[in-house]
Amino acid sequence: MTACKTSAPAAQEKPPLPAFDLEGHRGARGLMPENTIPAMRKAIDLGMTTLEMDAHITRDNQVVIAHDDFFNPLFALTPDGKEIPKEDAKKYALYQMDYAQIKTFDVGSRHYGNFPKQQKMKAHVPLLVDLIDSVQAYLKANNKPQVFYNIETKSKLAGDNKLHPDPENFVKLLMQVVEKKKITPWVIVQSFDPRTLQFMHQKHPHVRTSLLVENKKSLEENLKTLGYTPTIYSPNYKLVTAELVKKCHDLGMKVIPWTVNTTEEINQMKALGVDGIISDYPNLLATQQQ
Repeated sequence: MTACKTSAPAAQEKPPLPAFDLEGHRGARGLMPENTIPAMRKAIDLGMTTLEMDAHITRDNQVVIAHDDFFNPLFALTPDGKEIPKEDAKKYALYQMDYAQIKTFDVGSRHYGNFPKQQKMKAHVPLLVDLIDSVQAYLKANNKPQVFYNIETKSKLAGDNKLHPDPENFVKLLMQVVEKKKITPWVIVQSFDPRTLQFMHQKHPHVRTSLLVENKKSLEENLKTLGYTPTIYSPNYKLVTAELVKKCHDLGMKVIPWTVNTTEEINQMKALGVDGIISDYPNLLATQQQ
């Protein structure tokens, strides 16, 4: 399929999701600084079919790729290379900063104890638009097949208009970038916040959505809250059972758990019949697929 090799993927048809979806969590968090362009390239190098990432909005309404509401004091450095004291972290809320300022922070040079294999390098929080451009160019230059983008909206009710826009404006800003870059068929929007998914479903019903789940409620309860059946049900891997997988499949949903970081856990998930895996260690997923 020639469309798979282009720098701007063909937007007419929605391609099928991978038979078994290999997702690099925050790119390749176990190996490279999370949610950075180098992490996405590493995931591509290791054969991932989907790049998983987190979206935030800046004060000047730019869509950036970052997980936390604030610069994380565990690994972020200020523009002058200093560590951020834990008690000062809330001074650095992304939604209260313009992108020009955000870009000057270093999120890759400092040792991150949770991920000792992570390669250290100077890295910054990227704009989604720049990340897409870089990924598409990298795919083309290396003759790699088109990947999917699984983008999480980092929002919750308590943070509205303090840590992020309201759901409607969050989705509007995100989809402006996605549509401008012509990658809509290759995008999945995921969230723990049912409000952003509900708005996606109303305004962009053609875009695939994924409900992230970490609560102990039943599948039925979570779908009732959401109000529709998403493309993907994405629970914490510890919540996955064969019964849950069967129920989801019967409803036409795929099951893609997070965050599965050991070979043993990967094998357990596969035995339960999941449709893909989100992992901090794409190298483990790559080994499994060989």
